[in-house]
Amino acid sequence: MRTPLFCMLLLAATAWLTPVWGQQPGGTLRLTHRDSPASLSMHEEGTNSVATPMMAVFNNLVVYDQHKPQNSMATIVPELATSWTWNDAHTELTFRLQEGVRWHDGKPFTSADVKCTWDMLSGHSDQKFRLNFREGWYKNLASVTTDGDFKATFHLTRPQPAFIALLASGYSAVYPCHVPPNTMRTKPIGTGPFKLAEFKINEAIRLVRNPDYWKKGLPYLDAIEFTIIPNRATAILAFGADKFDVTFPFEIPIPLVKDAKAAAPNAICEIASSNVSTNLMVNSAKPPFDNPEIRRALALTLDRKSFIDILSEGKNDAGGAMLPPPEGVWGMPKEMLATLPGYGADVEKNRAEAQRIMRGLGYGPDKRLPVKVSTRNIGPYKDPAVILIDQLKYAYIDGELEVVETANWFPKITRRDFAIGLNLTGSGVDDPDQQFLENYTCGAQRNYTGYCNPAIDALIVQQSMEIDQTKRKYLVWEIDRKLQEDVARPIVFHGRSATCWNPRVKNMTIMVNSIYNGWRFEDTWLDR
Repeated sequence: MRTPLFCMLLLAATAWLTPVWGQQPGGTLRLTHRDSPASLSMHEEGTNSVATPMMAVFNNLVVYDQHKPQNSMATIVPELATSWTWNDAHTELTFRLQEGVRWHDGKPFTSADVKCTWDMLSGHSDQKFRLNFREGWYKNLASVTTDGDFKATFHLTRPQPAFIALLASGYSAVYPCHVPPNTMRTKPIGTGPFKLAEFKINEAIRLVRNPDYWKKGLPYLDAIEFTIIPNRATAILAFGADKFDVTFPFEIPIPLVKDAKAAAPNAICEIASSNVSTNLMVNSAKPPFDNPEIRRALALTLDRKSFIDILSEGKNDAGGAMLPPPEGVWGMPKEMLATLPGYGADVEKNRAEAQRIMRGLGYGPDKRLPVKVSTRNIGPYKDPAVILIDQLKYAYIDGELEVVETANWFPKITRRDFAIGLNLTGSGVDDPDQQFLENYTCGAQRNYTGYCNPAIDALIVQQSMEIDQTKRKYLVWEIDRKLQEDVARPIVFHGRSATCWNPRVKNMTIMVNSIYNGWRFEDTWLDR
């Protein structure tokens, strides 16, 4: 009779004969894609339409652990850097770099590439990006210096302990010094696990395995293909017909999850917070919206619960600028949120106050304010925009929907060519330095509404320098509260949505507090 010990030894001796528990190399991972991006330049675009496919083409100095769902300072791991150290004042951050790494065109990666990338991002280079969405992240960066080919130091003008969190974002790819920015828009060169093989506008983005990837044995997949299918219902049906392995991340609204499961009963569908806020943008430079009272009336008109119930069956979250807990690390408590304009449960009272304000400005049932409500031409934008137009009627505002194609949307709102906009703002990092510096400081690239409050700017700098995380959190709450009171960019809700995949897709983790940081795909594999 075989003893338990014998069985254990037999199992150990034969384990190598079967790949049941091992990664299987090969195969093409097939994903739907929601729209055709304006370019493929990670640093010149502000959408996960670029970040999701392109993250697999690049590497970072450091990155959030690809298998820890909640991004935080504790989950940052080295990548092109082998290690990092701060000086005592938290004003110098030094990285030791990997040796032997090559770009996809065969040229060696060195510290010069690190310096070139952040010189461009911080505006210290003769080479310029057409759009620089993350310039605000690096206002505190004085310079980057190199010491030989494999050591680089970031010099800051003031302490900023969370600076490394910005570098860990999927957006923070290192670019090659020898490739000009205009080439990176259509033919990006990276050091990552996959290389761009093809970009067909309105059709597909195709990546192929980098056979010379510096992480030996990776990636497992031969290729990744993104097929552009703007219609969500069509994409879900194609997924159900097994033409795709994964739906575009976070693209299935909660009411459609049941349709996805009906089309593909064996699919895994994970609903998660994307750290993307749906928000109302009011152009404060364009009359009559340069009047803060009319902006306050708009905020008071919002019925956030209706948005949440209609679009997510009650599962989306009300919140301020920072993602609310438990997924969010820095969001305001519910009891604080309830005290803000337009957040209280008594919607009728809020709207009565909005009507009083509008009547005082000369508007009313017989003199309504016509306005275009601009939004991006994809479902997650258009659906809430329709509800917004309906709710604005309570404030004597008649909205007309203006839909804008993705390639034109970000240039349009960057030049503030709108009166009212319904926008989605994703957080590349769940950290106040990213959210506040990028979207709310005076003159920031993505401060689309033109909000400017020097006192708030000073508080943003203060929280950024704070090492004590408890003290920092209270400062963050104070800033967030003031932003909502000032109607800087009223947050309608923080969205939850689903990503679905076939069970044969292995080793893919959905992040719960950023849609931008989990798509390296280097150790994802297919159980075929």
